[in-house]
Amino acid sequence: MRIVSICPSNTELLAFLDAEHLLVGIDDFSDWPKNIAGLPKLGPDLSIRMDELETLEPDLVLASLSVPGMEKNIEELEKRNIPHLILNPQSLDEIGEDLLSVGRACGIDAEKVHQQYQAVIEEIKDRSSQVPARPSLYWEWWPKPVFTPGRINWLTEISNITGGRNAFADVESANIQTDWEDVRKRNPEFILLAWVGIMTSKVKPELVRKRPGWDSMKGYGNIHIMEEELFCRPSPRLIEGAIRLGKLIHPALYQDMELPEFIRNKQA
Repeated sequence: MRIVSICPSNTELLAFLDAEHLLVGIDDFSDWPKNIAGLPKLGPDLSIRMDELETLEPDLVLASLSVPGMEKNIEELEKRNIPHLILNPQSLDEIGEDLLSVGRACGIDAEKVHQQYQAVIEEIKDRSSQVPARPSLYWEWWPKPVFTPGRINWLTEISNITGGRNAFADVESANIQTDWEDVRKRNPEFILLAWVGIMTSKVKPELVRKRPGWDSMKGYGNIHIMEEELFCRPSPRLIEGAIRLGKLIHPALYQDMELPEFIRNKQA
């Protein structure tokens, strides 16, 4: 098959199926695993150059609705009658189902990797099942205006399974625009910066430290930069992010937990 992925999380799903060799084109932000580096890039995931995509003659395009604005890509794929599969996971279970769906679409048996993925999630849950207290976590997706995930999001789930809780889990939404005063009143114990689409080296904790009331919050001195690629993309790499989070908020429970083999193999 000839496959094009127009979203980093979809590219990563294919890689976990050991099928990245089927790729003939990717979006500009797909950067993992490293062996895809030489593939033709078709533009940012919100602005795919469809004429170039069409010249690649794909048998299947892995499309996504994981970021607002990707709808126009799907509209164009439909207009051009290009075969495509649309993914839009919001939970760890749905990401697992996407592994199976992509496997079926590509003629690949995804059962083994799906079982490995589920087994690691269960181990993470088991480790945190007896935590005496669950610290509150504020996840910042964007600094100005402030965006943070609500209840319907994988970061709330990752917070829960590692023994924490999302400070905004009471809001029935996947993506919330709020303000710093709302964050300050919730008084989270951890402030976790995972700015969408921004390299870790470009994230600026000093912006948070300039906000009013910062120095009187529980999270004072407990601000952390969290890798965007491990927390903001709905792919199995979220498992690596969850282990990283567990080691941060409950080090005694997670300090000896290693990355599962199916993730380590892709990093080699």
